[in-house]
Amino acid sequence: MSFEFDVLIVGTGIAGLSSAARLAEAGLSVGIVTREKDPSLTNTSWAQGGIIYAKGTEQSLVDDILKASADTSSVEVAQLVATRSAEILDDLLITKARTQFERDEDNNLKFTKEAAHSKERILYKGDYTGKEIQITLLNYLKTNFSNVTFFTKHTAIDLLTALHHGLSIQQRYEENKVLGAYVFNQETKVVHKMLAKFTILATGGISALYLHHSNTEGARGDGHAMARRAGAVLTDMEFIQFHPTTFYAGATQRRFLISEAVRGEGGVLLNASGERFMKKYHADLELAPRDVVARAIAEELIETKSDCVYLDISHKEEGWIKNRFPTIYHHCLNHEVDISTTAIPVVPAAHYTCGGVKTNLVGLTTLPGLYAVGEVACTGLHGANRLASTSLLEGMSFGTFAANHILEKISVEKNYRPECIKDWVDGTEMVDTALIHQDWQTLKQTMWNYVGLTRSHHRLARAEAMFRELTDEINRFYKDASLVDGLIGLRNAVEIGQQVLIASRRNTQSIGCFYRKS
Repeated sequence: MSFEFDVLIVGTGIAGLSSAARLAEAGLSVGIVTREKDPSLTNTSWAQGGIIYAKGTEQSLVDDILKASADTSSVEVAQLVATRSAEILDDLLITKARTQFERDEDNNLKFTKEAAHSKERILYKGDYTGKEIQITLLNYLKTNFSNVTFFTKHTAIDLLTALHHGLSIQQRYEENKVLGAYVFNQETKVVHKMLAKFTILATGGISALYLHHSNTEGARGDGHAMARRAGAVLTDMEFIQFHPTTFYAGATQRRFLISEAVRGEGGVLLNASGERFMKKYHADLELAPRDVVARAIAEELIETKSDCVYLDISHKEEGWIKNRFPTIYHHCLNHEVDISTTAIPVVPAAHYTCGGVKTNLVGLTTLPGLYAVGEVACTGLHGANRLASTSLLEGMSFGTFAANHILEKISVEKNYRPECIKDWVDGTEMVDTALIHQDWQTLKQTMWNYVGLTRSHHRLARAEAMFRELTDEINRFYKDASLVDGLIGLRNAVEIGQQVLIASRRNTQSIGCFYRKS
């Protein structure tokens, strides 16, 4: 069975939904695919801190982006976002989606400050800004547009091109253009051909490849892998940002984020001896760039032989804490930590992918017909290290840029004929879920131990040997296996983990969030 749309979007976070909103408003037919049962389960929903609101051309924002990135960000992209993002935020989030950001008693928007920002410029909603944006955008789409179709519990497998999936030899000579995707229905086990004039990847990052991370388990590199197999260029894959402060509750994998806003509001870091230690590492103390704080914490853990350090906001008034950080307060309280009286145990965890599928200033990849927006993309905004609260901003902005560019070109495009694309042939060998689980654990351990916060020649060499074995085994198994979502994700994760490894071996310069000992 096949489906046809003007635009196919893979992913339901802020980037994908921003694209969908603009396209739907113009009357285009839009298909939106998510592997989750609930389309609100995204990394956007987990974002606590906020979104930058920069009125006019704010040079200080450009300067802060560049400074946080160790002067590796694209100046052109930083200026574009600083100049254009506020009008998009006004129109889409505040006016149309009616996102409820915090306001004062006079109904004026309230702003906060986070690490490496030179001023207060971040809109927020308590400590659940991403969730507020996610829900309001979904409601806006579902309430107002019948031309948008959501496919939940559907996993994209591969992007369609005539070169790779055409039925005739003559199709190999056509432009290597993306025509849609093969999509697996997790419930019926059927693979559909979804054809589209344009395809947008909005699949998020790759932090779930790591044993300890702050993302959903869906952040496993699906979009990166599909784009690479189709022929798109990936870049900056070594730049994985580790968030300094995630809640430490023993040997769990997904770690609950303790927002950078806690440090922005005056939280201080203490080691196991109760000493404030950031003065040893950076003049900006707790508000130093994330990579500096994360490595400082790692050094303190080694030096003090401790499992965690502590983030203390308890000097603030109890009522203020509960109102400003309700999600964090209740999560910690559920783990027997009252943050109004007790410091929070924290450790670093994989958090954000600065690199990704290379795009231009409108989100177009190196493949015709394929756009990438949000964390899956590498626009150049983040360079080697992302400034806090630019992730939601970039997703919203480039989601809109991509949609606008598509609207300029849509009138001359036609859907490819589905009968000219091969039907999917499923394998027959039943999948042993225990083997998939074990391979996932091997991958996560390898990434965490050898391709993690600190990398070295010897660690990367060990990882290379592990990847060689994993790649051979999984590719051999995948070819004959009957599909399940976990196997699709494992195949993608191994492929993209290897790309992080290759990029890490190539780059011997410690810069931004990338750090090599040797």
